[in-house]
Amino acid sequence: MRRRLWLCVMFSVLPLAGCTSAAERPTPPPARSPVPAPPIKLVAFDSCDQLLKELRAATLRGLTPYGLPGAVPEAAYAARDMAGAGAVDAAAAPPAAAPAYSGTNVHEAGADEPDIVKTDGRRIVTISGGTLHVIDAVGRRETGRLALGLHGGAQLLLSGDRALVLGYSERKTSRLAYPSMGAGVILVDLSGPPRIISRYRGDGRLVDARQTGNVARVVLSTATKLDFPYVDGDDKSRLQRNKRVVNRAKVDAWLPTWEVTTSGTTTEGRTDCGAVSRPDSFTGSAMLTVLTFDLTAPALTDGSPVSVVADGDIVYGTPTSLYIANDQRWRIDAIGGRSAPDTEIFKFALPAAGKPVFEASGAVPGRLLNQYSLSEWDGRLRVATTDLAERESAVRVLEQRGGKLQEIGKVTGLGKGERIYAVRFIGDRGYVVTFRQVDPLYTLDLSNPARPAVAGELKITGYSAHLQPVGDDLVVGVGQEASAEGVREGLLISLFDVEDPAQPRRLAQHVVADSTSEVEFDPHALLWWPATRLLVVPVNGKANGAVAVHVQNGTIRAAGNLAGEPVRRSLVIGDQLWTLGDSGLGVANLSTLERIGWLPLT
Repeated sequence: MRRRLWLCVMFSVLPLAGCTSAAERPTPPPARSPVPAPPIKLVAFDSCDQLLKELRAATLRGLTPYGLPGAVPEAAYAARDMAGAGAVDAAAAPPAAAPAYSGTNVHEAGADEPDIVKTDGRRIVTISGGTLHVIDAVGRRETGRLALGLHGGAQLLLSGDRALVLGYSERKTSRLAYPSMGAGVILVDLSGPPRIISRYRGDGRLVDARQTGNVARVVLSTATKLDFPYVDGDDKSRLQRNKRVVNRAKVDAWLPTWEVTTSGTTTEGRTDCGAVSRPDSFTGSAMLTVLTFDLTAPALTDGSPVSVVADGDIVYGTPTSLYIANDQRWRIDAIGGRSAPDTEIFKFALPAAGKPVFEASGAVPGRLLNQYSLSEWDGRLRVATTDLAERESAVRVLEQRGGKLQEIGKVTGLGKGERIYAVRFIGDRGYVVTFRQVDPLYTLDLSNPARPAVAGELKITGYSAHLQPVGDDLVVGVGQEASAEGVREGLLISLFDVEDPAQPRRLAQHVVADSTSEVEFDPHALLWWPATRLLVVPVNGKANGAVAVHVQNGTIRAAGNLAGEPVRRSLVIGDQLWTLGDSGLGVANLSTLERIGWLPLT
């Protein structure tokens, strides 16, 4: 979910301060090239007075005659799908009689990710059109549905008989006379007909979430509530008026607020000043908050919020750590296409129970592609970025030293004149795909974190947008085939042998002409079922449906026909393959892929 200046246009029907058209507002002068951020370290606030003083000072430093750069009204995010997006869910174990089943395709085992569908082997829980549906996988029938009252692209997590649904919710605040949009979290009981136990409403946008066991960590980003109404006059007078707004503001203008409703009773509150930390350098325009919810608890709480004065776009998690990265890509919009500042990274330690602990922060040059650009291994963080100014990519290794994530090694010069299209770190190796006309697949030796190095390179046409491990020293790439001139030609599935990192090879490929796949931008859409070596990839183009292939013995072999209705997700439950589309669920025999059932969701 990236900030965009045109969001003001999208929401011009709402009475939001600060959203004026270009015709009403003079064009601001070009921003100066960003100065590289100094090293950042961890500092906690001792009191609300100290917090307010430093927030005002930081906000004034970045203030312009037109307000704060990059700030977007919270209501604007209501129309944006939640970003983000496992092995079998790490939540409560299903009954012993439950058949084998697949889970969400996630980055790290034991850190489940929200998605539009989940299963525990006995039932399927999915969200379509703002309604939660529960399907009996054995009887192949819908057993319950629940209107959620959420907006945007809702997703969910599952733990036993509980679902945690994440989306956007209307909220009436004392500051506004009309409902505003903010993060919405709903705890649903699935033990009988689905029912809402508790509803959490909070400021800001949903960045992402991760679940380990029955505990979910939900990340929100909240913009400042400072109101900078446009007034006539020159830039100097407008800036002076904006400064007065900042100097008169109370700490509530920055602190996120929340409300929780359970059994008709609503409790309200705000994040405590003592729960807020900051890096050395910050703008005061946004605040990251990590909430903790136990899916087995009787009801939702305030989430025990832990906040950092910063913004965030990408979440990467392991069972013991949570990283939030902010590549400040909005600055590219604000400064007319110039390269963005460094990517900031914030690390939280995750105890088995209770709130996370903000441990360290750091920065690297360039920007990330997605969460797969980050990987924790042996206590260190590997980071892959593309530097738009230098027009090349790099992988850096960061080590936590006190409150800092400090660089201890790097390999640069990847894909000169290109950008990263896919990254995957597997153990002490890394795989990076860059692209402009041909696809260099780089294999990286990361066994010595102080001296990471390129081990090998494979140049082929096209590119991979997602890399999926499919066994020892085998990786599948899903992306686009392309001509020698770099013109995209259709969906490409490649099988790479990386046993010898110095000489990576492509063993096989499968092309679907004039087609794309949701996997290219959301790996949750991919199904890899190791038991039968089955790979299922949704396809959109001349023919909708999915490509199902067997990946074995160095080949990619067609497994059957899944053409027909558009497919967004695929699930294995016992000897059945379920496919989810916008209009319903299809059921096929796992061995033959012959259709044996259809369940509409209308």
